Amino acid sequence: MAQVEVISYNKGLNSTEGRVTALLDQGTSFDGRLTFEGTVRIGGQFRGEIFTNDTLVINPGAQVEAQIEADTVIISGAVRGNIFARRKVIMHPPATFKGTVTTPSLRIDEGVVFEGASYMPRS
Repeated sequence: MAQVEVISYNKGLNSTEGRVTALLDQGTSFDGRLTFEGTVRIGGQFRGEIFTNDTLVINPGAQVEAQIEADTVIISGAVRGNIFARRKVIMHPPATFKGTVTTPSLRIDEGVVFEGASYMPRS
């Protein structure tokens, strides 16, 4: 599968909390590097690297294998890799996570499968 780099710039647009700027829904598959502003939801398969100063939401049913750097990460799907979140990481069932999380705020709800390590530096 070819590697693709997607870069999305929304400078000049009013950023609204919770506004989804991109969606990789069920049935999609993406390999590469994803860089974006705003909120992105992944519902399909993603493999590669994700960089943002904003929010990444991984929906139930999603399969993500990635190195993730974001402000906030919300997981309800399956993630394998390392997450560095400047603000927080939230995991809701039926999430499964295998890897390392580094963030000042980590919430893992009952029913989530977490295999790995967490580091919580002072913010």
